[in-house]
Amino acid sequence: MMSQDRRRTALVCVIALLAASQARAQSRPIDAQHSKLTVFVYKSGLFSAFADDHVITASIARGTISDEAPRAIELVVRSADLRVQDPDLAADKRNEVQARMLGSEVLDVGHFPEITFASTTIEPAGTDRWTVAGRLTIHGQTRAITLAVALLNGVYRGEVLIKQRDFGIEPIKVAGGTVKVKDEVKIQFQIAKNDD
Repeated sequence: MMSQDRRRTALVCVIALLAASQARAQSRPIDAQHSKLTVFVYKSGLFSAFADDHVITASIARGTISDEAPRAIELVVRSADLRVQDPDLAADKRNEVQARMLGSEVLDVGHFPEITFASTTIEPAGTDRWTVAGRLTIHGQTRAITLAVALLNGVYRGEVLIKQRDFGIEPIKVAGGTVKVKDEVKIQFQIAKNDD
C-alpha cells in the first residue's frame, strides 16, 4: 500500500499535469494566412538623401495564442520569407538589397533560418489592449522586449523598435560609410485570430 506522503505527492503530480494540459489546450493556432510582419529600415549618413528606406514583409509561418488566462503567444517567421517591397526601387537594385539582407552580412538565413517570439507575461492595459513582454530571437540572439498590443476586428496589432546590433547584426554601410542603414528598425505585426 502507498504511504500517505506518496499518495499526496502522486496527487500533486496529477493535478500539476492536468493544469499543464489545460493551459496547453487553451492555446490554439493563429490564422497564419492572414498574419504578417512588416519591418521598416531607415537610412542615415552624410549622403542619405541618395539612399533608400526599405519596407520588408513576411507572413507569419506559424504560431499559437491563448486569449484566456494564462495569456500567451508564440510566433515563428522563416527568415528566408522576408521580402523587400520598395516598389519605387528598380528591380535589380531591389534584388541586390534582398540578397544582402538574406546573406551573411545581415540575417544569414543559412545559419539562422527562423525568427521567433515567445511571450513571458501579458498584462491588461485597457479594453482590448495589453502590454506584452517576451523574448525575441533574431540571428541566433535572444533579447527581452516589451510592446503594446491592441485587438481590432479580430486582429492583434502592435509595433516595437529594436536595434540590429543587439541581435549581432552590424548595420550595412556603403560608399565608405557615407550612406548607411540606421541601427534602429521598426517592426510592426498583425496577428489574426483563428476562431475555428
